[in-house]
Amino acid sequence: MTITPRYKTSATATGGRDGKAATDDGSFAVTLAVPKELGGDGQGNNPEQLFASGYAACFLGAMKFAASQDKALPRVPADASVNATVGIGPRSDKGFGLTVELVVTLPGVDRAAGEALIAEADTICPYSHATRGNISVSLALA
Repeated sequence: MTITPRYKTSATATGGRDGKAATDDGSFAVTLAVPKELGGDGQGNNPEQLFASGYAACFLGAMKFAASQDKALPRVPADASVNATVGIGPRSDKGFGLTVELVVTLPGVDRAAGEALIAEADTICPYSHATRGNISVSLALA
């Protein structure tokens, strides 16, 4: 498989989970903090929140792309949403691992058509490609 990137971005993190991160172009900056559940003060954002936001947005974009390419799929309603829940915890072997749950809301879309759209988006979304076989990801239509 060959990928020819059409867009690249860079970000730099300092201080680890209790630090800062920003895009190199200055368009985005965030203060990072370990969540209270993992022993931190929670006074900032964490990588799991950023990952959840990115995956949700990307998956919604993949649904829109899929619908634009296959006229048999339903259009994505303007009020559609994707909720991504990212979990982090110790692995049974070593280190830490992630889990992801994506819940898609497609108001006014028939259930079977919505599920077909979600399945097709999962074959398109680069986050889905990156996580497939690496972490547990569940997909559901609300």
